[in-house]
Amino acid sequence: MVLLMKRFPLFVTLDQLPVLVVGGGEIAERKIKLILKANANIHVLAKEFSQPVDDLIKIHKLKKIKSELKLSNLSKSYSLIIAATNSKRTNKDLYRYAQKHHILINVVDEPALCTCTFGSIVERGDLVVAISSGGNAPVFARQLREKIESILPQSTKFLIEFSGSMREKVANTFKQFNKRRVLWETFYEHLSTYKNLDFNQQKSFFKKLLNQHKKLQTGEVFLVGAGPGDPELLTIRALHLLQKADICIYDNLVSKEILELVRRDAHMIYAGKLRDNHTIEQNEINKLLIKYAKKGLRVLRLKGGDPFIFGRGGEEISELMSQKIKFQVVPGITSASGVSAYAGIPLTHRDFSQSCIFITGHEKDGDLKVNWERLNAQNQTIVIYMGLHSLAKITTNLIAVGMAKNMPIAVVQEGTTQNQKVLVSTLSRVVKKVADEKIKSPAILIIGNVVKLRKKIKWFN
Repeated sequence: MVLLMKRFPLFVTLDQLPVLVVGGGEIAERKIKLILKANANIHVLAKEFSQPVDDLIKIHKLKKIKSELKLSNLSKSYSLIIAATNSKRTNKDLYRYAQKHHILINVVDEPALCTCTFGSIVERGDLVVAISSGGNAPVFARQLREKIESILPQSTKFLIEFSGSMREKVANTFKQFNKRRVLWETFYEHLSTYKNLDFNQQKSFFKKLLNQHKKLQTGEVFLVGAGPGDPELLTIRALHLLQKADICIYDNLVSKEILELVRRDAHMIYAGKLRDNHTIEQNEINKLLIKYAKKGLRVLRLKGGDPFIFGRGGEEISELMSQKIKFQVVPGITSASGVSAYAGIPLTHRDFSQSCIFITGHEKDGDLKVNWERLNAQNQTIVIYMGLHSLAKITTNLIAVGMAKNMPIAVVQEGTTQNQKVLVSTLSRVVKKVADEKIKSPAILIIGNVVKLRKKIKWFN
């Protein structure tokens, strides 16, 4: 499911295009000053004009229309209408008119009557940052703008100008778009802070970088663990690489919220592994990683949990090494530790468990390859990944090798997310209880006396 935006961010060129501002007071004054920066052809319509608005009209030679609003007299060629009046009726009439004639309209302080809004803006020459809350929290947007203002000094505009002066040279040096992007990313990452920049030093560094990148092989694979679900549990390194990817090959267990953090124009390939339904087989995934990396692209292999814990990360790396493909691995919080923590179940505890074992409940050829006797150990916690569909076999086999029927077991569905659901039962009763509660995958099984501690220390709801 696509997460919808209430307002789509779009930077529009208004140079010499006709814009109508309706209103002659303080609100209109603010909007006129803003639109003047876009060099628009501004018409101002009002019955009365404040002195500041009148001064703006004279200084900038704007078109002044002193009259009551008559929709029939309005031009249909306006690119934008700004309603800066205190009259709800006038604002509604202007909104209907703009909708009818497909003209963008901003009704000040009435987001429901806006087809476009003005964000809180930070300007540094041609660098413009606009923040919008969809009209719901303008004060918060302004406070956020103040924070960005403090990060970006006025001298940032010189960095933007320098970048613009070098674009043609970079384009002529590198015909491949992704090579150009890697160069620019490397350059900007070198600037650990934008304050107190020595531009002569940066120019020298850029030229050196340009020569180095002529020989650089840009193809690379990022094997990244996305953690158990909550996007705030991503590592800083993982977030950094999510923003660098040209291609993202992701699994079923990666949440929608985390996918939203992947670079916007990255090509997304779903390689989800649902039970008995592998969208893409593992050998095909390996081929895709190699194919795109050899094209010079940066490929993000995004996996739920950790790539090296039931994530087939080792298999994929072996293939990459055999083809001499550059790669890096970013560990993720594995589901066992993340989900158990959010469920309020410590995997080890000096009174209940001095060891913990992770196993997969995934059946191969209709059988679970598990040493059941070894699992029936004192003071041990068992965590089973992908075990929900094999729950009946798991509980039957554990009881058969002597594990107590009343051994506590927790089944945690969609752990660490707002949809988390925790079911606590015993080995002999859990199958029926899971069916009654309609627990679904993805789910983790936790077996052992540590499950009893949930009553005392559960914290996440």
